[in-house]
Amino acid sequence: MRHLTLVPLLIVLLFLPVSPARAADDAWAQAQALELWQRNEWRKLVHYKPGKWPGSWSSQADDSRFFLAADGDSNPRAELQATLEAFTAPAELGNEHAQCRFVARLAWLRRELALGELPQPDCAEYREFRSLVQATQAVLVFPSYYLNSPSSMFGHTLLRLDSGAADGGAEYLSFAANFGALVDPGDNSLFYAFRGLTGGYRGQFEVDQYYKKIREYNHGENRDIWEYPLNLSAEETGRLVEHLWELRKINFAYYFFDENCSYRILELLEVARPGLDLTSGFPLTAIPIDTVRAVQDAGLVRDKHFRPAQGTVLKQRLDDMPPELYPLVIQVSAHPERLDSAELRALDPVLRARLIEAAYKYLRYKQTGEERDPEIAQRSFRLLQAMQAHAPELAQTQAPVEPAASPDMSHGSRRLSAGVWREERQDYLTLGLRMSLHSLPENRAGFPAGAQINIGNLELRVEDDGEVDINRLDLVDILSLSPRDRFFKPLSWAVNTGVERQWAGGREHRVAQVNGGVGATRTLWADNRVYGLFTGRLEHNHGFEDPLQPAIGARGGLLLGGGKLTAVWEAGVDQFANGQTRTRVDLQQNLRLSRNQALHLQLLWRDQRPDDTLAVGLRYQYYY
Repeated sequence: MRHLTLVPLLIVLLFLPVSPARAADDAWAQAQALELWQRNEWRKLVHYKPGKWPGSWSSQADDSRFFLAADGDSNPRAELQATLEAFTAPAELGNEHAQCRFVARLAWLRRELALGELPQPDCAEYREFRSLVQATQAVLVFPSYYLNSPSSMFGHTLLRLDSGAADGGAEYLSFAANFGALVDPGDNSLFYAFRGLTGGYRGQFEVDQYYKKIREYNHGENRDIWEYPLNLSAEETGRLVEHLWELRKINFAYYFFDENCSYRILELLEVARPGLDLTSGFPLTAIPIDTVRAVQDAGLVRDKHFRPAQGTVLKQRLDDMPPELYPLVIQVSAHPERLDSAELRALDPVLRARLIEAAYKYLRYKQTGEERDPEIAQRSFRLLQAMQAHAPELAQTQAPVEPAASPDMSHGSRRLSAGVWREERQDYLTLGLRMSLHSLPENRAGFPAGAQINIGNLELRVEDDGEVDINRLDLVDILSLSPRDRFFKPLSWAVNTGVERQWAGGREHRVAQVNGGVGATRTLWADNRVYGLFTGRLEHNHGFEDPLQPAIGARGGLLLGGGKLTAVWEAGVDQFANGQTRTRVDLQQNLRLSRNQALHLQLLWRDQRPDDTLAVGLRYQYYY
């Protein structure tokens, strides 16, 4: 009889709501049974990487707001338990509730555990975000190399988030996910490079309209953009967007070569598609174009699109007309009243339309980065009206800009080399490793013509007696040879610092040096170029009586070829403050064997009176 009286009580207890504390305990018990904190998905969501000691973990997120446990940055288990507890907090917390802040964590835990009924906070800010970013597709975007900025000389990657088929210009309405350093506007390029190398900047994700990125890269910096649509499903894209929300305003350490924009994009893709492993292939450096190739190799890329910079479009439009009309293009651009001139009216209608379009694009190109000028705006409007009047003629002939080889088709960023040399009746071998990226004589497919970017280039010298020594170390070696003409007027420039070998006082010395130069480049024919630069140099050489010596000088040469055989022939002279003069002639010839293999022949003659030397070397170069 006594047991019968307990039955109603048990029934009532069964249907009573479970307390938040009990719900958290139940979820944690399930998680412990599954050892859920050891799952790869959890480690990706909290950005854990192996720590310094075996079995230890450390999150790359450098922000206490990203963790719910006191030691959550290094304890995946504690962070999981704290997350489950935080999900049962009172709903009155609203936007600050863990369910609103960590929506990707919540979605994953719902799939793995029976969480039951949780409090239902009003996540108004997240709802607003998702109403704007209704992405179902993602596109990997690569703005090409930009040598005028240390942060962009290796290119850049970001993600475009599309709500549907982005064609016919609809991509302008898409959003872009971008990771970048929070840079002080007052930092100069040298200071930026130093802080970027040492982790001195914080980095954050931002989500903004894609058209702003087009304006920044295509127009402001005159960079071609390559777009790689990904085969992520709508569900996977949604998971990526959820994680982006969790990362808003969260600080990460920013490192120029490894934990950079491209590395963080790979992490997003790993969250989007569980099971992907993209980041483990970049333990030392994450060069943007290498990360693009990693995404391709993982089978994520389904297509490739080219978005030319305004300078690229202008060059093609100019190539479509006779050079003798170039002065008229400039005149019409500056004085639209010449649209009514007899000279212009006498042209074939199609050629006249092309000239007007080129004049308009040239005017817009010159205004890049400038403040709006009402007088120039009037000129631009007048030319635009004339283009509209010639729309039928333009439609007949206006072809899309044909791109060169895409950056992902370039040779590998790292290079191994082995060479045989003869110098001053001595034979020796060289073994080299370059961390990145490209030298002028190398296979130019996928790189801007006239651009050289060498970082971390080490070459060892092995003498015939087995002795090993440093032959050359280039810490930074950048050369930009963009040609000047009546439309484009860039300066050519160079900067180099490192350790090399120089003859002085009858013997060879290792010298530390930094040098740079500025000048101009002209196109000879096709894409062959001649260049010249005035240079300055500071060298520490124990062959001098006073080791530290400045010098002024000049260098110039020819950049030839463009197919399998390319060459750079250069001569230079340095006049040191101690009266020493050094002259050199450097002839380099490169034969492309395949995309990632080459033979490199070099003849280097140097004269530092009374000594002169001739070195001849043949190197095999392998890129990866």
